Amino acid sequence: MEDASPATFRPTWQQAFGRGLYIGALIGVVGITAAMLVAVVLALVGRIGPPLWIWPVLAFGPPMAGAGAGLLARRFTATELGAGGIRTLSVGGGGIAPWHRVVDMRAERRGGRTVVSVYLDSGASVQLNAPYSGDLFAADPQFEVKMFALSHIWRSHRFGGLPG
Repeated sequence: MEDASPATFRPTWQQAFGRGLYIGALIGVVGITAAMLVAVVLALVGRIGPPLWIWPVLAFGPPMAGAGAGLLARRFTATELGAGGIRTLSVGGGGIAPWHRVVDMRAERRGGRTVVSVYLDSGASVQLNAPYSGDLFAADPQFEVKMFALSHIWRSHRFGGLPG
């Protein structure tokens, strides 16, 4: 029998947008702080500070660029469940946990989010990249359905019921 295609879970577009916007805003704060320091130093030595157009660019450029980058990174961030196990994919790399090593799967609160944690036979736990749910942009109204699907697939592989 042919192996079924893996189930794939990705962050929602709102989650990707929100995360990118947040990181971009942090970069914008650093940029504005650096520009303010430069302006103060230039004022102390009697020179003209940065041009006025730089302030809106520093305030709105990084958050918008971050939001776009977050949406782009969404394509490379996922959790795949296949016959071989659970595979996490992210921009910075990924990993795989074979089904025979997975002993438990739970939804847990971590910080301001509810995430899926996978516990391995070695005692280590792995936090999955998706699905997750939180406040504002991090909310996923389908989180419970996705968690149920993850649990069902894991139990089917652990106790039998799915080919592969």
